[in-house]
Formats: sequence, C-alpha cells, structure tokens
Amino acid sequence: MKTIITLIFLFIAYTFNAQTVGTISLDSNLAYDGLTLLAPINSKKTYLINNCGEVINEWTSTVNAGNSVYLLENGDLLRAGKVANTDVNFGGVGGKVELYNWEGNLLWEYTYSSSTVSQHHDVYPLPNGNVLMLAVDTMSMAEATEAGRDPSMLSESKLYNEQILELEPVGTNQANIVWQWNVKDHLIQDFNPTKSNFGVVADNPQLLDVNFLNQTTTLANWLHVNSIQYNATLDQIILSSRNLSEIYIIDHSTTTAESSSHSGGTYGKGGDFLYRWGNPESYDKGTAADRTLDGQHYPHWIPDGLTDAGKIMIYNNGNMTAASSVDIIDPATSASGVYVYDSTDGYGPTEAEWRYMQTPATDFFSPILSSGQRLPNGNTLICDGDNGYFFEIDPTNTIVWEYINPDTISGVLSQGETPTLNIVFRAFKYSLDYAAFTGRDLTPGLPVEQNPTGCNLLSVTENELLDASTTLYPNPVENLLTINSKNAIEKIEVYNIQGQKVKSVINRNTIDLSTVNSGVYLVRLFSNDNLITRKIIKQ
Repeated sequence: MKTIITLIFLFIAYTFNAQTVGTISLDSNLAYDGLTLLAPINSKKTYLINNCGEVINEWTSTVNAGNSVYLLENGDLLRAGKVANTDVNFGGVGGKVELYNWEGNLLWEYTYSSSTVSQHHDVYPLPNGNVLMLAVDTMSMAEATEAGRDPSMLSESKLYNEQILELEPVGTNQANIVWQWNVKDHLIQDFNPTKSNFGVVADNPQLLDVNFLNQTTTLANWLHVNSIQYNATLDQIILSSRNLSEIYIIDHSTTTAESSSHSGGTYGKGGDFLYRWGNPESYDKGTAADRTLDGQHYPHWIPDGLTDAGKIMIYNNGNMTAASSVDIIDPATSASGVYVYDSTDGYGPTEAEWRYMQTPATDFFSPILSSGQRLPNGNTLICDGDNGYFFEIDPTNTIVWEYINPDTISGVLSQGETPTLNIVFRAFKYSLDYAAFTGRDLTPGLPVEQNPTGCNLLSVTENELLDASTTLYPNPVENLLTINSKNAIEKIEVYNIQGQKVKSVINRNTIDLSTVNSGVYLVRLFSNDNLITRKIIKQ
C-alpha cells in the first residue's frame, strides 16, 4: 500500500507579512538558491546567509566595515576595515585591509592610513593572490595648481589623487606595493597654458580634465571613486567616479613606470583611459543633457557563462531624479579589449541596452552605495544600499526574494523592529558549487535578527518521492547517512517537519547527522538537475 507522506509543504511563494527585517518574501521555485554575503557598514560583523536569512557563517572584526568584502575560492574572507582618520575623512574612507580564514581567524591585515593617505571603498582579490586596493593620497595646493587646477576651485587648499595599489601580502601585517596607478599622471587642462599638461580637452579623451567638476564640489574629494573591479581575461580595471558620473577602464598589464606614462602595456596607452562612459561633457563631447550616469556604483563585467556575459552592469543611483536603475551597457570594440572611439560623438553606446527601474520610478532609489549582480539562473540580485534592502528579480522583473539587513548602527534588531541606518555597501550571492563551500559544513544557524519567526519554505511534490533508483541507508540513522545513486549527488539538504533546513552539504554522497536532534526529516537530493526527496528517521 502506498503511503502518502503528509509532511508536504506547498509554500512555494511565501510572504512574511509580519517581518520587518531578515527575509520578508521568497519564491523558493524562482529565487536562485545561493548564499549571500553582506558586511553592514555600521557593524564589525560579516554574514553569509541563505535565502531564509539563516546564517551559514559569520566573521567578526575589531573594526567596522570599510565597505567592500569578498569570499575567496579557498574560503578566506577579504574585507576592508574602517580606522579613524581626521585628516582624510569622507564617505567611504576605510584605511585597512583584512584577511580572515573560514573559521574567523585573522590571517593578515594591512593599514594604509595617515594624515595624507587612506584606503577607501574597495579592494579586489587578484588571481595571483595579490590585492588591488583603492586609495587616495594628498596633493598640496602647490601640486594641484602645478597640475593645472584653477586655484579658485580648491576650497580645502588640497586635492586628492585617486590611486590603485597592488599589494603583495607579507607576513601578518605588511605588504609590498608591486604595482600602482595614479590619476594625477593622466590629467589635462585648458586653464593654464604655462603648465605641461595644457591642451585641448576634446582631443584627449584618454585624459581627465582636472577642472571639470560636473557642477558638484570644489572639495579635495573631487572624484570620489567608489569602486574598482578587475577583468582577468582582459587584464583591465574598471573604476567608477561618483562625483563626475563617469566610469573608466585602464590597463593592468603595464609596469608601474608604464602606468604613469601615456604609452606601454598591452594596449599601448600606458595608464591612460582605454574607455570612459557616462558623462561625455567631461571630455567636451556633449552637454549635461547627454549624461547617462548619475552618482553610480559598482560597474563590473558580467562573468563568463551568465546572461549578458562580457557586458558591463552598473547600479545607476540617479540622484538628480531621485530614481535608481540597474543598467547594462555593451561597449563597441574593434578587438578584444580595444574600445571604439568616435571623434565626433566620443565613446558609445548612447544609452543602456538593458535597464531595470520600478513604476513609479521614485519607488526604487538609493542615493548612495548599492549594487547589481547577474545570477546563473538569469535572475538579478539588487542591493538598495541606503535601505539595507536586497531583492532579486527574475527575467520578467518579478521580485522573487527580499531581505532587509537587521544589523544596524544601534545593534542587531529583533523581528518587528523598524531598521534605521542599516546601510550596506553591496550584496553578493555565491553559487552553492562555489569552491569556497567544498567540504564545508553549510548547516544553517539562526537568522541574523533576534526573535526570528522562522522560514517554512520547503516545497515538495509527490513525484519527488517515487524515484526507486536512489536509496538512503541506514534508515533510521544515528550518525552518517549514505546515499546510493547511479548519478553524482551535487547537493544534500535535510529539513525538519517545520520545513526548516537543518543541514546541507555539496558534492558528497554522505552527510553527518550526529548533531541533529531525533525525529522525522525530509532529505532532498540534487543530481543532474533532478530533485529527489526521501523521508528518514533520525535516532
């Protein structure tokens, strides 16, 4: 006689109406099943969570986040940290870089903070084990005017030079600077003919006009570069200037000497811009009406294997219109990494080829921070940074997952409390087959928030219970459960009768249940795009 298992949950799309923080909605059939990394800016914690908001791992620093964070393929965590600096002090200043292992032990730290310099906003892990670090150093009034800056536009009597340093970690707290790039080496101006970089701005799109301020600020922090990302195939770096509403691509194949010049490297342009986009007025190829970006964050190449791979995704903050968007552009190239430039119109395209906005447009707006990420199933993860709000959309722009960061400037909230200052720089979702998770215990803990209400999101159909070619033993089980299947097991998930995930592993055919309480459980097996479910009894 066939037994119909009554522990079948049909909450395929579930909304947490009472939730104010944590996971507030989830369509478990449409949302990408990955693990999301977040480092709340007003917190010393970094969290790795599942779609239910349950903590898979967490790391604790002695300092608040300096904005960006990355989970490396070996399971280590690369993180920017914030240290006090009264001299170099603007939004996004961090001052140090930290590296932790999966277990939360500090492996390496490097402080780049003084009265004249500071790391800020972003770092990036390179394939060779080195770290790219975004920083500023201070140009004096005399240095700035020698570079052609109009002295009337130096209200702080100094100017910040944006720089990228490549760090080779040494020991536990040192680093060798093995490569660097400085924007001050790539300036042009048409203000002072007595200076060496005097020239025609429109004829030199590869250089930055030191006197173009985009109608913003005469402060030292005139560029406010807020992101650096790297393309290993092209060996190129993309930067984002929030204040000038423009992105730039530079060559990383150069030597340090070549990076300060106008020639050399793979593309023959030294450290000059290979490409720029977002505000053609900045190089006299348009007016303010032609600006397509506005205070943007996180321009990056979409990785290979994903929808729109090789194109550039940008979170366009939209400060002038109080409406944000996530945009994708596809720069024209004449060869790999060689960008097409039109002497009349400048760099294309004239507009984004894909854009996500909401209706009304002002319903989706973050004036600062924020990010977008294309996921392997074609969905897009969006971080609305100033609200600490993440949401995932499917290709029809339907929201299939929503999460609100509970870790705020006043501490971790309880469910039901309203968050304030729970800002997050970026959110990034990793696939469950990401190398960092191989052999790791991915058993979920409690959600980040206090007094959580749970996540009953298991979706099982009767057909999943009927595949006789896969067996589990022993059943009942006391410690180690083994799966016998003709196909490779890609993932094992174990759920209790409340529909809560209590254990999971990837790329293994065994799972240790010795720490799981006695009771009835459902085991979900993922194999070759198939899902099989079995009931077990844990003794």
